[in-house]
Amino acid sequence: MSIPVSGLHHVTAIASNPQKNLDFYVGLLGLRLVKQTVNFDDSGTYHFCYADGRGTPGTILIFFPWPNAWRGGRGTGQIEATAFGIAPESVVYWLERLKQNHVSAKRAQERFGQEVIRFADPDGMPLELVALEPGAEIERWPASSVPVEHCLHGFHSVSAALEGYERTAQLLMDVFGYKLVQEQANRFRFSPQDATGAGRMIDLLCMPDTQRSRGGAGTVHHIAFRTPDDPSQRKCREELVKVGFNVSPVMDRTYFHSIYFREPGGILFEIATDSPGFTADEPLEELGHKLRLPPWMESERAGIELNLPPIALPTKL
Repeated sequence: MSIPVSGLHHVTAIASNPQKNLDFYVGLLGLRLVKQTVNFDDSGTYHFCYADGRGTPGTILIFFPWPNAWRGGRGTGQIEATAFGIAPESVVYWLERLKQNHVSAKRAQERFGQEVIRFADPDGMPLELVALEPGAEIERWPASSVPVEHCLHGFHSVSAALEGYERTAQLLMDVFGYKLVQEQANRFRFSPQDATGAGRMIDLLCMPDTQRSRGGAGTVHHIAFRTPDDPSQRKCREELVKVGFNVSPVMDRTYFHSIYFREPGGILFEIATDSPGFTADEPLEELGHKLRLPPWMESERAGIELNLPPIALPTKL
């Protein structure tokens, strides 16, 4: 039995200062702000969605920037690092670009034969750039601050820090249909069979002597796996409930539909639909330029806009 998922849909994290977050991910990393909205559960904070030029699943990094958020603590039960893919010939470019913009970055130990650059965002969230030949094409964003030949290729993987990895591995293999493809020391890499596109891999890190994590700015709130549509999501939910997981009802996130549950190591997992996508309420060329609200919040727009801090879209660095 396996449910119809094919890799990562998005990663959602917590930040503090919204302008610094925009400047870093759009201005420095060259991602496109494909949606500027608010947290559907807390309209007093922004909900930024960064991605490739269209918002392709497997490239989407989402932030809740709470200006007064406390700094989170690293440990087990959380995503230890979020990795993007880059072309092998872009390693030197990225090391120099990060240095020029006063971001401390270093070459990490080579992993499964691939070069890795490791650094952190303004809130201390660990990020990695992994050099590999690109797979399926992402939608390049012509207005990016990064030249097209050096742009990020969507997610390479996420690394999950766990006290013990076996039960999470069982979920990935027996329920998600993933397979163990590589292992090195305490790192175990899994990938869905026959999947293409960005975000195919998840690494499980077995870290039994590490303290438990603490949520806050600079940490990943949850990761989402992708499924094509509503019928496939219903199947996912049915199968997860059958094997004993407490799964949320389907929630309408406007640009995708979501279900949530905790995996055995304590990380919040989401399964999100590919449709309807970020062009559901604005044309492709206008993505991210204006604050968009779900229909049930439109009557409150004036008050919401008044309470949000002012922001400006970054210019090229």
